[in-house]
Amino acid sequence: MKILKHRNQAPPKSKSAKTGGKKNAATAETPRQGIWSGTVSFSLVAIPVRLVKAIEPGRVNFRMLHETDHAPLQRKMFCAEDEKIVAPQEIIRGFEISPGKHVLLSDEELESVSPDRSRTIEIAEFVDTKEVAPIFYDHPYFLVPLKGGEKSYRLLAEVLKRTNKVGIAKFVLGEREYLVEIKSRDNVLVLNTLHYSEEIMDDAEFSPKESADADEINAMKKSIAKRMSDFAPNKYSDARRDKINEILKKIAKERKPVEAPAIEEEAPEGSEDLVAALEESMRRMRA
Repeated sequence: MKILKHRNQAPPKSKSAKTGGKKNAATAETPRQGIWSGTVSFSLVAIPVRLVKAIEPGRVNFRMLHETDHAPLQRKMFCAEDEKIVAPQEIIRGFEISPGKHVLLSDEELESVSPDRSRTIEIAEFVDTKEVAPIFYDHPYFLVPLKGGEKSYRLLAEVLKRTNKVGIAKFVLGEREYLVEIKSRDNVLVLNTLHYSEEIMDDAEFSPKESADADEINAMKKSIAKRMSDFAPNKYSDARRDKINEILKKIAKERKPVEAPAIEEEAPEGSEDLVAALEESMRRMRA
């Protein structure tokens, strides 16, 4: 069976992030797709919510094309020993224990220690906001109330804001168990994934061996005081990204876009099931 693919006809990605603190018109009309839905709970409280992205990376992404025919290039798994591309069914996992020596791990062995996907984010404890150092923060998401949970959601967000507390929980998404923090930001609940303590590298080697004297400390305080201001994130932007976008807009007006050729690919038997499995795997990885 042959599959006819046109490399340049990918569906457009939706833009859902806030830009410069202002809502995009499309964002206001189109609700963001949820990554997960379930409940946030503690004691006898259960709040139905969905998890949505809070960050849209601002990078400008380029596709690598073949210069002669403009077909997008693909990364393949290449075996240097056999000097050939390796099929997915021939790839296994290995953990390197020393240079060139690996311990092999089967899918079944990995699945045996994979936790079940969470349907509930059970808050184990509440702590003061200042107790969670910024170095522990990994990635933020918004928690959005579902029907029936609006009142409890607003109450929790308001109480966390007034008391300067955050909830700490563990949460399974995909195949990984995350340590998370739930906090209130502008009366919206934000879920931050946190690094585990063993992931934070020791900073003892960078700690100064000698203390600064009083005169040096006072001079530094004065220098800082002269530059004190309220943090206004809107006044900062990625200058390089802005310049690249301007160049791309100009080029798009002046040059005709190139078009990749339609390519016929031989699909192995059972490919439809394999494609479905790969798509499901990628979906879970993105989640």
